[in-house]
Amino acid sequence: YISRVSSVLNKNGKIYGKQFMFDKNDETCWNSDCGSPQWIVLNYYKEINLTSLEIQFQGGFAGLKCQIQAGSNLKNLNYFQDIFPENSNSIQLFKLISVIKAKIFKLVFQNSTDFFGRIIIYKLLLNYS
Repeated sequence: YISRVSSVLNKNGKIYGKQFMFDKNDETCWNSDCGSPQWIVLNYYKEINLTSLEIQFQGGFAGLKCQIQAGSNLKNLNYFQDIFPENSNSIQLFKLISVIKAKIFKLVFQNSTDFFGRIIIYKLLLNYS
């Protein structure tokens, strides 16, 4: 898959880039810049059946209300459901109401526990069948 994010802290992708959400290293993370909303797009090469997702935030920099959108192209994404992460360092598992079959998934964090709207994610995993 190909990933995109709304922003990176100080535009410093070498230290805070999106790739660090997927590297399985507890010491690295994606750190967004200030402002809301923040978002993550994952574009798969073929359709997948998304069943759940796992996110690990840094406490104090967690996304709050998160909208899951999906579709076959970025211009025509459909809203599927909201998830409500906790302000925690723990890995959080979100089971979907129903399986989402799509190529493109967008997570839109409407706001953050950080006063400036920053989000820090150590791990993001989409589970599919």
